[in-house]
Amino acid sequence: MNCLIILAQAAGTAGREAADEGLVPINLIWNHITSLGLVEALTFIAFGTVCLFYGWRVFKILVTICFALLGLFVGVLVNKYVGGEVIWLGLMFVVLFAALSIPLMKYGVTLLGAAAGGILTGGGWLAAGLPEQYIWAGALVGIIAGAMISFIVFKIAVMLFTSLGGSSLMVVGILAIVYQYMGAAEKVEALVFEQKWFLPLMLVVPMAAGIILQNKFIKGTQDWTV
Repeated sequence: MNCLIILAQAAGTAGREAADEGLVPINLIWNHITSLGLVEALTFIAFGTVCLFYGWRVFKILVTICFALLGLFVGVLVNKYVGGEVIWLGLMFVVLFAALSIPLMKYGVTLLGAAAGGILTGGGWLAAGLPEQYIWAGALVGIIAGAMISFIVFKIAVMLFTSLGGSSLMVVGILAIVYQYMGAAEKVEALVFEQKWFLPLMLVVPMAAGIILQNKFIKGTQDWTV
């Protein structure tokens, strides 16, 4: 048993070294997963479940939140450039971007749908074992396809980005709990760093279930409009 643990730790170390040389920030993702507490992980799972199966009901709120977070990110960058107060400048951009998301809701969904498409095809590129330095090519295909689908069938874009977002939150929460509280830390770490297909598969499976169920829910309701 001790030998297996040592081998797993060595595999994780080697995987981390390889990840440092690549374009995909596996270390950053893993650090976020392992830093979550139990309450945070459960919150991620609960909120992710709502987004995964009922994102079509709250997609406007989700778009506004995403725009607000983007505004916060822009505000922090601008603050570093001008040397102002982070909190006030960040809050100003949060309010600005959140307000802009309301009249630009369809464009916001298109943007998020394109981003979801890029993440999916980029993940597929990585899972297939293709050269990581060209992952941008795979992601670009998904971005273009996601944007085109968003313009053609708006509901698909809504289901796409809400299902992917919900799946991401659920996976992060589940992996955090398995890593910290179920005695499978070495196994999970080895899978994340050594098996490139693991994270993409973990995202795609619940996402596919979410898209199927959301499609059924949308067809069964009469009061939902985009």
